[in-house]
Order: sequence, then C-alpha cells, then structure tokens
Amino acid sequence: MNKAKAAYKPVGLLMGFAGGMAAGAAVKQLWKVVGGDDEAPDATDEDRGWREILFAAALQGAVFAVVKAAVDRAGATGIRRLTGTWPG
Repeated sequence: MNKAKAAYKPVGLLMGFAGGMAAGAAVKQLWKVVGGDDEAPDATDEDRGWREILFAAALQGAVFAVVKAAVDRAGATGIRRLTGTWPG
C-alpha cells in the first residue's frame, strides 16, 4: 500500500462519518420543505402511501450519494495536496 492510500484511510473514515451526519441533516431539512413533515417516513410507516415512502427513499439515497461523492473527492484531493500522490 502506498503512502497516499495509507494516509487516506483515517481521513476517509473521519470524513465519511462527518459526511453521513451532514447528509442526514440535509435530508431532514429537505424533507421539511418537500414533504411538509419533520422527518421522512420509514418504509414500515403504515400511515404513508407507497409513493411517499419511495420518494422519500429516493431523495435520501440521492442526497447521501452526492454527499459521499463530494466527501470522497475532497478527501482524495486533500491527500494529493499533502503527499503529491492520488490515493486511488
């Protein structure tokens, strides 16, 4: 394993945790605007319809995917600046 990959592991872990927290907060705020409720419905919420459940899941998945990509890219870019080598 090269030094860039070794340096990226702990950075990626910490950034992934922070990104997950940020994505969760973003989904919560976005659902307040889109869904009108404080929290997006769970798949087992019997008071919600299929359309609302699936839309909430798709929204959550999209937000988490975008945040993950942004965090991974920012971490890799930072490691390249520190080590001169891309960690991928």
